[in-house]
Amino acid sequence: MPPHVLPIVLLSISNLFMTMAWYGHLKFKAAPLVLVILASWGIALIEYIFAVPANRWGNSVYSAAELKTIQEVITLIVFAGFSVWVLKEPLGWNHAVGFGLIALGAWFIFQGK
Repeated sequence: MPPHVLPIVLLSISNLFMTMAWYGHLKFKAAPLVLVILASWGIALIEYIFAVPANRWGNSVYSAAELKTIQEVITLIVFAGFSVWVLKEPLGWNHAVGFGLIALGAWFIFQGK
């Protein structure tokens, strides 16, 4: 896999797990908080198995700021899908505008090369 693509793939996988760790428990509001925290830690451990190598290897082709920007854009994409399909919370025009402004900011980050 090309070195500039591998960190994006790994960060995408990582983000799927992190979104589940942070927001998946909202589908199980009756579960005890301690159990939810322990389950989230377990899921987050899997997330780190993908995130740490993504950043380690990704830093050979991207700056730290670029890696963080990539991660944030992936986070928004994953979260938007999760919000709509899992949590059944619709996204509105204001979300689209906000995400668009973040995408514009991401574009500026990559203009320094």
